[in-house]
Amino acid sequence: MCYYNSMDKKRFDIKEFVDVDTEAAVMLGLVARARLRRKELGLTQQGLANKSDVSYASIRKFEKTGEISLTSLMKIAAALDCLSDFNALLASKKITNLKEWKP
Repeated sequence: MCYYNSMDKKRFDIKEFVDVDTEAAVMLGLVARARLRRKELGLTQQGLANKSDVSYASIRKFEKTGEISLTSLMKIAAALDCLSDFNALLASKKITNLKEWKP
């Protein structure tokens, strides 16, 4: 899997070779899920821009490169009816002792 950064340079992700989450893999997954949700709701990029109050150019760039501000991403999430997903971010307690670990 390769992706392009904001300067349109081709990059490769170590996820291709090792089963580990990377920033690029998580970003690409997020973009894919957002695009899928947009399409499930029958929204075009322009329709999502209108509903979210995020510019069409920002949505187009997000779906192409994954780059977007947190504020705009939260507006898009609200428009896609998944704002509550943000509550899970950084909510996990850091495990410092194996006795605390619960699968």
